[in-house]
Amino acid sequence: MNDLTTGSIPRHIVRLAVPMALGMMFQTLYFLVDLFFVARLGDAAVAGVSAAGNVQFIIMSFTQILGVSTMALIAHAVGRKDQPDANLVFNQSVLWAFVCGIGTLIFGYALCGRYMSALGSNAETIAAGTSYLRWYIPGLALQFALVSMGSALRGTGIVKPGMLVQMLTVVLNIIFAPIFIAGWGTGRPLGVAGAGLASSLAIGIGVIATAVYFVRLEHYVTFKRELLSVRTDVLTRMLKIGVPPGAEFALMFVFTAVIYTAIKQFGPEAQAGYGIGSRLMQSMFLPAMAVAFSAAPMAGQNMGAGHLDRVRDTFKWAAIMGSIPMALLTLLCQWRPELLVQGFTKEAAVIAVASQFLGTISWNFVASGLGFTCGGMFQALGNTVPSLIASATRLITFAVPVWWLSHRPGFQIKQVWYLSVITMTLQAAFTLWLLRGELQRKELKMATARLAV
Repeated sequence: MNDLTTGSIPRHIVRLAVPMALGMMFQTLYFLVDLFFVARLGDAAVAGVSAAGNVQFIIMSFTQILGVSTMALIAHAVGRKDQPDANLVFNQSVLWAFVCGIGTLIFGYALCGRYMSALGSNAETIAAGTSYLRWYIPGLALQFALVSMGSALRGTGIVKPGMLVQMLTVVLNIIFAPIFIAGWGTGRPLGVAGAGLASSLAIGIGVIATAVYFVRLEHYVTFKRELLSVRTDVLTRMLKIGVPPGAEFALMFVFTAVIYTAIKQFGPEAQAGYGIGSRLMQSMFLPAMAVAFSAAPMAGQNMGAGHLDRVRDTFKWAAIMGSIPMALLTLLCQWRPELLVQGFTKEAAVIAVASQFLGTISWNFVASGLGFTCGGMFQALGNTVPSLIASATRLITFAVPVWWLSHRPGFQIKQVWYLSVITMTLQAAFTLWLLRGELQRKELKMATARLAV
């Protein structure tokens, strides 16, 4: 357990963010390795796997409920020096990770075909995405356990084990991907199904490695059989904090599904270009996400300890440290975005779509980074509803206009990217305003409590 309630704030953020950024970098490499080999199978395969990968947002909506609540409640307990409560929250998190994993298997296999039929632009795309999902669903189910244990460690201020496990899963995926996708060494290429199988095996080994760490090395929060029965009071606390950020990821699924549906009229080349561009964009968000995810447990511990001044300073430094790399990445995408794309495909039409996407969407990189930072702060404050409200505004400002434009004559794909930039900037400004109000309310509540004593 690391105490983050004293010492230099920027130093703490850097110490937490560096290993977290490395872990997230390897996690992104994990996706790019799959994309690299799948791209060799053709545009339909890329479009199918990319569309199928959007299911990740649904799973992330549930893992966010589990992960954010686990991290925040344990961080608050650490700040209060309340180890029994931290242990209770951890074990309840593990219990619900198991329940959610079983649910993912059941609903995943029941609905994957219908899902791809709704998003795929042609029969080849639908078949590729469905084949990928059938082998990737076990990996999606196992992510709940990985998130539960990793979030518990993050709440105690420990991030290196999570980074090492992510590195392990990426290395394994790099080994498995060519074996299963291309048939290296076996002579039996599985194609897109091999991509799903490689990911599921790598995640499964990662879960085992993390569980071994908890059993042998972790002492602050540990597995306790007597705490694994359902506790509705703890579940209520977890849902109160976790549901709003989970709903945010569900909205991301909606936004992405709207885009795939809107652009499928332009064919698999457009969907493949968007798939490659969006994966690259996600990898560029790593610096801001690492800073935001590091600031959350730090601010959470200080919130539990009643140090609101350090919470404010954490936000200030996180906003600065997250915005600088995002500004530099914006310049890179404005210079030669096609250089980032050409390693994944040689198709001119796909490169054109992906390059246009990155060149346009990069204008909201800084705004997106600030949004991540604000989201981390809402988690630390224990009230994630304002962040959900800000995200929900894009249903009106983005999703509805895109759907309307896609049914108008003269609709062009670049209109989607322009609208995304505008609405993301508005959302970031609204989120900052909401965070300012939440900090003021917390400050007033603490002042009132001190006067009552």
